[in-house]
Amino acid sequence: MAVRDVLLLGNPALYEVCRPVAKEKVEGLASVVGDLHDTLLDFRARRGAGRAVAAPQIGVPLRLVYLHLDEPEVLINPVLDRKSNEMMAVWDDCMSFPDLLVRVWRHRTCRIRYRDLDWNERERILADDLSELLQHETDHLDGILAVSRAMNGRAFALQGQKEFL
Repeated sequence: MAVRDVLLLGNPALYEVCRPVAKEKVEGLASVVGDLHDTLLDFRARRGAGRAVAAPQIGVPLRLVYLHLDEPEVLINPVLDRKSNEMMAVWDDCMSFPDLLVRVWRHRTCRIRYRDLDWNERERILADDLSELLQHETDHLDGILAVSRAMNGRAFALQGQKEFL
């Protein structure tokens, strides 16, 4: 496994819609999952942030998200639904534009359905921070970046300007 370069804002590969993972390809995901793990933990060690990373951020156009909160979790072919009408405004950050914050609207709650590495179906109801996080990560799978969801032309700030937010 290896720390991979994270694709940065402007890289055309970040705007591509990812392919679903087929059941017969799951066994071959070990190296990608290992690279996602190593890349996320390296970013976290260097930047003090990072809870999840989507495969396209390391140049792998598959519908795969690596989440590492209390313990690692792999989400294969995640789908968000049951999105609440209640929205929340958040300052979104991203490993693909690490010095930039973008003000976006996110659903306060939603449900995520996905497969795990054993191809079991999983489902979770998400709220608040976790809802925001996984909306962000699944957007990556559809080639959508937070900068495309900015509330308006003034919805951008540099990380070093947090005191003005």
